[in-house]
Amino acid sequence: MAPKQKTQRVSRNPDLIRGVGRYSRSQMYHKRGLWAIKAKNGGVFPRHDKKPTISAAVEKPPKFYPADDVKKPLVNKRNHKPTKLRASITPGTVLIILAGRFKGKRVVFLKQLSSGLLLVTGPFKINGVPLRRVNQSYVIGTSTKVDISGVSLDKFDDKYFGKIVDKKKKKGEGEFFEAEKDEKNVIPQEKKDDQKTVDTLLIKSIEGVPDLKTYLAARFSLKAGMKPHELVF
Repeated sequence: MAPKQKTQRVSRNPDLIRGVGRYSRSQMYHKRGLWAIKAKNGGVFPRHDKKPTISAAVEKPPKFYPADDVKKPLVNKRNHKPTKLRASITPGTVLIILAGRFKGKRVVFLKQLSSGLLLVTGPFKINGVPLRRVNQSYVIGTSTKVDISGVSLDKFDDKYFGKIVDKKKKKGEGEFFEAEKDEKNVIPQEKKDDQKTVDTLLIKSIEGVPDLKTYLAARFSLKAGMKPHELVF
């Protein structure tokens, strides 16, 4: 297919010589039909309101700026997708923690929170693991299950595990060091009571299965010659 030839634009008022047109200003006035437009609108050319141009307002940086950096929250533009739970992990499944403070401990999975983290417990009375959140990437699901049908879990969510931040600012060097001594991991009595309530119901179910209490209390570890990819949990 042959390319289209471009037609040259012909001016209504061609130049006789450079800078001098063939027709005068009054001749072009009649040639362009401006007289008819003016007569149609009562002897005045119509005026059109200019459309507002959308231009991003460029803010000039301030001449002076604070010495301390002001923290601004980052805008998260990602669409939050709920974390998909592995098929091997169901309520009551015994999991093995692979990392962190309780590495090698066996815990009971209770439910998945809205953040995608797993709510687990030891129970605390058996192996010392309290109610806590764990990422499912750091656990192994086993074939052992515990009956948790009688345990109420409506109270536990991500806010339950949030830290309480004291907004009062300490001033003075002496008060600062005193605050460091006083700030210890003091567990509220309410959380202790919640732990006892969950443990009491779980231990009843665990004691009904032979050797399950001993199994949960034992720490998982690999010995020489053991191949993890060939183990059946």
